[in-house]
Amino acid sequence: MSPSFYTRIGLAGALVVVLAFAGIAPAQKPPKTKLSNPSSMNLPDYLVPVTDPDIGATIVRITTPGPLGAGLACQRTYCTHRYSSAQAWNADQTLLLIANGCNGLCFLDGQTYVPLFRRQREDECEWHPRDPTRMICVIGRKISLWTPRTNAEEIMLMANGYHGLQFGPGKGNPSQDGRRVAVRGTRADGVVVAFAFDLVSRQKFPDIEVGKLPGRDGVCEISALGNYIRCSRWVDGKDEAFIFTVSGDLVQSWTENHRPSHGDMAVDADGREVYVGISKSDPDIYQVIKRRLDDGVVTALAPRGEASHASTRAIQWPGWVILSYGGDPAEIAQLPTFAPFAREVIALRIDGSGEFRRIAYTRNVPHDYWSETHGSPSPDGSQVIWSSNWGVAGGPVFDFVTRLDASDRTSALAR
Repeated sequence: MSPSFYTRIGLAGALVVVLAFAGIAPAQKPPKTKLSNPSSMNLPDYLVPVTDPDIGATIVRITTPGPLGAGLACQRTYCTHRYSSAQAWNADQTLLLIANGCNGLCFLDGQTYVPLFRRQREDECEWHPRDPTRMICVIGRKISLWTPRTNAEEIMLMANGYHGLQFGPGKGNPSQDGRRVAVRGTRADGVVVAFAFDLVSRQKFPDIEVGKLPGRDGVCEISALGNYIRCSRWVDGKDEAFIFTVSGDLVQSWTENHRPSHGDMAVDADGREVYVGISKSDPDIYQVIKRRLDDGVVTALAPRGEASHASTRAIQWPGWVILSYGGDPAEIAQLPTFAPFAREVIALRIDGSGEFRRIAYTRNVPHDYWSETHGSPSPDGSQVIWSSNWGVAGGPVFDFVTRLDASDRTSALAR
């Protein structure tokens, strides 16, 4: 890797006014780093590794329209991993899941990306973060552990008196040790509830009657250490969030719109649980922030910009978030106070130092939801998967993997 692979966002001082009443840490000053435009680069051939001419990392295009082999096939419009905060690789990175636009759940070799096998399931399934053989699945009244290679399934809970259980929906993850999940569903009396479930002890925690909160249902997800459940609600056009203990006690009400959202759970350096994402409300609108689950204190991590999604799925590489940036480089170049990133994926420290590293220039132009980048790292941070239409709005959306050198990641942590 070239020495420029790592960069530190320069902080030009700090605000001296502390908004303690709002739990707001001082915002960062704009970085000294300049917007960097990528070199011209042809679309990489399918499964042919190439070197990024600007970053020096290896890029592999891992999907292509049509048959892939082993019974897998991609549709023409898009063929991608599920989402930024969904773990794409299993725990030991031997398998990689392509879930959008493939003919089923399509499993690739996690290192060579060669197609291996596919499965058909209606459940919402996410990789177990510790057991590389299994996924955690939720549907109807059932929570189960499923082994994709053999198709074997172990039912962990059959929730009599409930129906319509969902893992999130769409943004569900287990706790980092894989013990606990949060699900949302409807109780027999018609009330929409969420509850935590321990997969090891098979303990169901008390119902949280989220359907009695203001607004309409959003997402419910467990925290990184399994102590809290964050449930979002749409209230008067705002995406609000409510933080509960797994025992059902309300500890926080985040009534600002999306403050933050499109993010992921993490553990801070002091061991406290946080949610990292993008704010869409003042005083830190369109900044990347982290927010503590126990007291709601907010810390700004990156200046206002075009960050769209955040992922902390590199649970074995703590202290970093993977950010996907959209935007038009020409427009961002005219906004010197904005974060100097456009159409790229970066890794950013969550300690507030502003230290970051560029991962990939996506060359992705806006078109629709399926063309969004949704960068997501492997558990150890050695690989990052991201999507791009490679400059053709309405053209096929491919998945790419950027491979990161292990020694570079080690030295990055020490900087």
